Amino acid sequence: MDSPFRWFEDRLRQLEEEGLRRSRRTVSPTGHGWCRIDGRHVCDFASNDYLGLAGDPRLRKAARDAIDDVGTGARASPLVCGRTDWHERLERRLAQFEEADAALLFPTGYAANVGTIAALVDDNDVILTDRLNHASLIDGCRLSGARMRVIRHADVRQYQRELDKAAGARHRLIVTDGVFSMDGDVAPLTQLAELAERFDAWLLVDEAHGTGVFGHHGRGVCELLGVHSPRLIRVGTLSKAIGAQGGFVTGPQSLIDWLWNRARTQVFSTGLAPPVCAAALRAIDIIEQTPELRIRLRHRCEHVRSRLTDAGLPVPDNTTGPIIPIVIGDPQHTVRAAQTLFENGFFVAAIRPPTVPRNTARLRLSLSLAHSDDDVDALTTTLIDVVRSPSQ
Repeated sequence: MDSPFRWFEDRLRQLEEEGLRRSRRTVSPTGHGWCRIDGRHVCDFASNDYLGLAGDPRLRKAARDAIDDVGTGARASPLVCGRTDWHERLERRLAQFEEADAALLFPTGYAANVGTIAALVDDNDVILTDRLNHASLIDGCRLSGARMRVIRHADVRQYQRELDKAAGARHRLIVTDGVFSMDGDVAPLTQLAELAERFDAWLLVDEAHGTGVFGHHGRGVCELLGVHSPRLIRVGTLSKAIGAQGGFVTGPQSLIDWLWNRARTQVFSTGLAPPVCAAALRAIDIIEQTPELRIRLRHRCEHVRSRLTDAGLPVPDNTTGPIIPIVIGDPQHTVRAAQTLFENGFFVAAIRPPTVPRNTARLRLSLSLAHSDDDVDALTTTLIDVVRSPSQ
């Protein structure tokens, strides 16, 4: 008798042939940017722990103190009884850090994007979304039911044309990443904020890869570019430079109150674990009080990017910050390059369709302050050799 799941087996074989099948792996961090994967000790250049705070002893202590205070879990959704003192303190601290009226926590950054967009607009409205936006933004746009206009990457003129066409809609929502997660480039936020003002639109910016990394105080790309608009809705994550877990939204009090009542991914999810909130609180203090972390990270990124481009590697010239893509194109060649790096002691993510467009498979290098200078230099040297190798 044929398996009732034969269709999936056939499709998995097809993915295998195309070099697109993913396998699960277990990663055990061992400290200082290293981890153990499948029995091999490797230097991890795939994580988003940009400031090296995920294993910081100060965050560990903060989490332990919260466990001693209230235990490990939130016990319920925030609307029922899952919003503890730790959640309230973190929301107040995030609002202060972002210079916003209020903030709202979500269980993940993904949930923050999906829940917020779906709560803001419906089929009476129009969304304009960059074609390279993160999947969570795209899924939120689809779930909302609003008429969606997909914009060529960072094409300000197309944004303008589509906003003009959408003049009769009840609401217009511009949705964009601040830093694009697979390309490492920055959205044209200054121009988008001007368009939002001109066409009476809202501007939602996902600062997932910007918070803690960009701006004088670490508030992200909006701070870096000086974008301070009353039409701005900022989404962030606690799971990257902040070194914890969860997502958040900041903005006017009326917006946060609306999301508290209508963002389903927040309403129907158990609250963040209080120890996670405590760790995030400590991380925000560190980020705010030690701007030299961002300076060190910026210098490291500039050094690595310069070495790779000088060696002729296919690094897009508009990237900035700790995300550095090396665009190879063919998925199978990309996987082989990543495997060779792994065998040499370096874990670098091989990113393939559908995560990125066809023919743009890439190695996604993610830099962190957790790495030593020697590890970074060794990775860069090996990466140049591997990508240049004719066998790749």
